[in-house]
Amino acid sequence: MDYLVIPGAIIALIGIAGLAYCIIQANKLRTSGLEGEELVGKLRALIPINLASVFTATIGLAAVVIGMLL
Repeated sequence: MDYLVIPGAIIALIGIAGLAYCIIQANKLRTSGLEGEELVGKLRALIPINLASVFTATIGLAAVVIGMLL
C-alpha cells in the first residue's frame, strides 16, 4: 500500500511544517513587545492556520496508519 503511505507521509509533513510556522510566528509576536488587544488580535489570526495544520497532519498520519494496516 505504498500509494497510501507515501502521500500520507507528505501530507503529515506539510501539516507539521504549518505547526512549526505557527510556533515561530507566535514566538516572534511574544517577543515583539506588543501588548493588549493588538497582541491578542494577531495571535487570534494564527488560530485558523494552527487548526488547519493540525487537521492536515492528522489526516496524513491516518493515511499512513491505514496504509500500514492494509
